[in-house]
Amino acid sequence: VQLQASGGGLVQAGGSLRLSCAASGRPFSSYVMGWFRQPPGREREFVAAISWNGGSTYYADSVKGRFTISRDNAKNTLYLQMNSLKPEDTAVYYCAAKPNLRSYSDYRPGTYDYWGQGTLVTVSS
Repeated sequence: VQLQASGGGLVQAGGSLRLSCAASGRPFSSYVMGWFRQPPGREREFVAAISWNGGSTYYADSVKGRFTISRDNAKNTLYLQMNSLKPEDTAVYYCAAKPNLRSYSDYRPGTYDYWGQGTLVTVSS
């Protein structure tokens, strides 16, 4: 599956952004989907994941209550709604996919097989 992330940009603290990830190739519903981010000078970290049918979600503690992951299997698209953004949310955000036989709650990057190119989110204070 090929993944294309979009929607990043510059936003003030307290603002909102919605990221999208368009998938092509194999049936989108075959995959657990996740969002990761890599802040400047730091390692890639888990943000959120969603099961193949959207029925279950899992979040990093740092974004719980502020970010919402969702998917539209009919449109082959993954979303990340980000509200109440903070400067520490500044990062390159990546979408990723793994076969739906793997657990959506296993947040390790190594469990994901496919990655998008990343989209930059910058939150100013």
